[in-house]
Amino acid sequence: MATVQNSNKNLKRDLSISLFIYALPVFAIYLYFKLSNNVVSESHIALPAFLEFAKPAFQNIRTWGLTVFMIVLGIIEFTAGLYDDEWTGEERKIDIVSFLAPKLILPAVISFFSLQVLPVLIPNLENALSWVPFWGGFFLIAVADDLTQYWYHRLHHQVPFLWRFHRTHHSAPYMGMAMLSRQNFIYTIFFSQIYLTATLTFLGLGLPALFVLVIKSIITLTAHSSIAWDKPFYKYKVLHPIAWVLERLISTPATHHAHHADTSGDGVGHFKGNFGNMFFIWDVIFGTGLITRQFPKSYGIKSYKQEEWYAQFLWPIFKSKKEGSALAEGVLSVPLKQTPVVENQPVLETVQS
Repeated sequence: MATVQNSNKNLKRDLSISLFIYALPVFAIYLYFKLSNNVVSESHIALPAFLEFAKPAFQNIRTWGLTVFMIVLGIIEFTAGLYDDEWTGEERKIDIVSFLAPKLILPAVISFFSLQVLPVLIPNLENALSWVPFWGGFFLIAVADDLTQYWYHRLHHQVPFLWRFHRTHHSAPYMGMAMLSRQNFIYTIFFSQIYLTATLTFLGLGLPALFVLVIKSIITLTAHSSIAWDKPFYKYKVLHPIAWVLERLISTPATHHAHHADTSGDGVGHFKGNFGNMFFIWDVIFGTGLITRQFPKSYGIKSYKQEEWYAQFLWPIFKSKKEGSALAEGVLSVPLKQTPVVENQPVLETVQS
């Protein structure tokens, strides 16, 4: 009982801190506006001169460059033998389906939301924030988008009902480009931050959103990759100060791989935290982070039954036929502390938190 009360207390505290963080960019923009005597000298529509050269590159990266980047990294990983004896059967099917489906479904969903829903929900407010300077829009979206995803991700680990909409991502017994998009379709479609960023874009912050989303995509791509680009920062003493800042600011392979470990009992794995996507600083602020500069020996879920791809991607529409699967008919997801199983009651699955 005391554990539940402490958990609720911590949750309320963290939500209060989050509201303060959400307000910071709004306050900064307001203060800038007041100090400028209510006169805006820059607009996000016109990029700062030092960033103008980068606009075409960011536009291309967002449209097709990230997909190419992902495929190239995946090829490098395969060539290096990082998926030997791992990427077989149902693993291959669920990874491919999860990679292709969002690229076909999400553009249509977001377009409908932006063109049909938002004009009804917030009429006459299109481009209402076009006066916000580029740096203000960038700060606002970077915080709003990634902090919202932190909470979306964290709750899917801590709320039993939500866990199985996210467990597909943690079922992969490997890390790399192949499993990056591996998610249940409901988890993907209801990505809360996608709609928040679409709303801010509708309000006139499209250009800052472009820059934030490209930078965020690169960080999350490289954090999931089996190419541990952060190791040199830990190896060479002269780079340690940079490593100290990087691993607390953004997600790195070491911190995010720890989140995908199949155990937290070795002092390296930490699926109970390290929820940050672009920014790891949320885990630092809320005390959910673990930094070891080491990599787990194994990944995934110990109770994984290699469920059918359609069960992993389309649960609860389709259920698994594998005996003992958490996605099978009649299986419930429960918190870590379980009560004894009584005969004729549904099977219980331990939730990762």
